[in-house]
Amino acid sequence: MSTGPSAAAGGRSLRPLAGVLAAIAVSSTGTRVSAVALPWFVLSTTGSATLTGVVAFCEMTPYVLVKAFTGPLVDRVGPRTVSWTADLVSSCAAGAVPPLYVTHLLPFWPLSCLVVLIGAARGPGDLAKEVMVPEAAEAGRVPLERATGLAGVTERLASGVGPAVGGALVALLGPLTGLAVNAACFAAGSLIIALALPRGMGRGAARPDRDGDDAGHQGEGYWRRLGEGLVFLRGEPLMLSLVIMIGLTNLLDAAFLSVLVPVWARTSGGGPAAIGLTEGVWGAAAVGGSLVAAVVAHRMRRRAVFFAGFLIAGSPRFFVLALGVPMWVVLAAFAAGGIGAGLLNPILGAITFERVPRRLWGRVHALGDSVAWAGVPFGGLLAGALIAAFGLAPVLVAGGAAYFLTTNLAGLRPEWREMDRLRGHGAPAEPPRRQDHEDTHRAAH
Repeated sequence: MSTGPSAAAGGRSLRPLAGVLAAIAVSSTGTRVSAVALPWFVLSTTGSATLTGVVAFCEMTPYVLVKAFTGPLVDRVGPRTVSWTADLVSSCAAGAVPPLYVTHLLPFWPLSCLVVLIGAARGPGDLAKEVMVPEAAEAGRVPLERATGLAGVTERLASGVGPAVGGALVALLGPLTGLAVNAACFAAGSLIIALALPRGMGRGAARPDRDGDDAGHQGEGYWRRLGEGLVFLRGEPLMLSLVIMIGLTNLLDAAFLSVLVPVWARTSGGGPAAIGLTEGVWGAAAVGGSLVAAVVAHRMRRRAVFFAGFLIAGSPRFFVLALGVPMWVVLAAFAAGGIGAGLLNPILGAITFERVPRRLWGRVHALGDSVAWAGVPFGGLLAGALIAAFGLAPVLVAGGAAYFLTTNLAGLRPEWREMDRLRGHGAPAEPPRRQDHEDTHRAAH
């Protein structure tokens, strides 16, 4: 891998990586707090699982759509600028909810509009932070798999702390307090990126590229840049299979987290504290799995670990909620699933950055993430409608079965053998030659 700004100057600097990880930590924590507070706020004020699904749809639809079309902007303007600006917008929108509700100026549809704005800003903000991880790793001379593993640990830690804090805040002080904390976390993330990261980091393509990868591409228009990312993604069978499979599991995860778990907590009598406890256990266990991956991921066989992780992280949590087992069994299943989930992100991140040329990072990640997240807005809607028609337990069983089939059938496809082929290589300077794509396609068939 080529050297980053600090490394190029002759020294190693961990400041960029620490800054990116800190920004990921606070913004992700705020998002997880909101994931408890917002559904409970809607459930407690409307009493409707369907409207709870509608709010989840209002947040995730713009998240996916805006993120899909922001890739060329991130590549052009630079992820640093996009990140702090997007987090500032999210903070203002989330911070407006409590005072508007208290002053009786927030019926359901204005609330939905604010949630749309939060989702639209979160998409490019998350993308920009993700794109800055490999550049920060270069500046600190940290192996790519270790850097993506640390990013995974940070996100998983937020997944543990956020729901636990959210559940406690909602139980003790009400959901509006949780939404206020979400706004404060986004503001902190914006401040970290704007002030703590070196100004030379996260440069857009409009400035001279340090590797020269972008030479000859400065005059490209927006649509041509976006189309180039789409062509590259379509020509990578492994990455395309990855994002499609993850798109299906993300839909099921969205249904589970945004509607199924809150409805289970309400009907079982556990309340918001049960939501925070289960998700906190999941997140804490996922931190342990991510730490293991960060230390030894570069020595693991990716394919075996990847599918084993999905096997224990996917369907078991659906089934334990459906069976009405004691709380300790639920927590044990969530803990095991969290460990499996913690092993996944370092593998996904390393594969992506190994296969995508540096100048395409923003647009390919944006398109890939958007395909992977395309079903998320519909998860809550689908879950709410199915619960109304069939009840909670049958929907949980069906969701667990769908998760099991999705993750296990995908592993039978031949392109998954490519997961370890480019291990240890940095991002290519240019997309693989067309002949390489044709050879891969022939191998897949």
